[in-house]
Amino acid sequence: MSLLSEYIQKEQQLKQLQEDLQRLENDQRLKNELEFKDKLEKLMSEFNKSPADVLALLGSGQESGAKSASTTNSGNVRRKRRLKIYKNPNTGEVIETRGGNHKGLRSWKDEHGDETVESWLVRMED
Repeated sequence: MSLLSEYIQKEQQLKQLQEDLQRLENDQRLKNELEFKDKLEKLMSEFNKSPADVLALLGSGQESGAKSASTTNSGNVRRKRRLKIYKNPNTGEVIETRGGNHKGLRSWKDEHGDETVESWLVRMED
């Protein structure tokens, strides 16, 4: 790459970055985040706290929340997926699966199409 073409490419990249920066500066979400950051920094200096202090404070709240959520969910057992049984009318081969990632089923769908293979569904069991 010649020096001139590299210069032109870098100039175009700079122009694109400037446009992106201008778009971000006009974004209300960024303005809100910057305002939040300023207010948070003022509050931290008012109470003489460091970012690490704030993270430790907030982190301890998240851990207790996560523990309570895990104890609540420990009683709930995820329900098993239904067993689907497919039979290929061409070969007579039968596939039983509880998910869509079965290797044989995936190869059938690649070869014959999703709708065709779904029409081969014989029955579903719990």
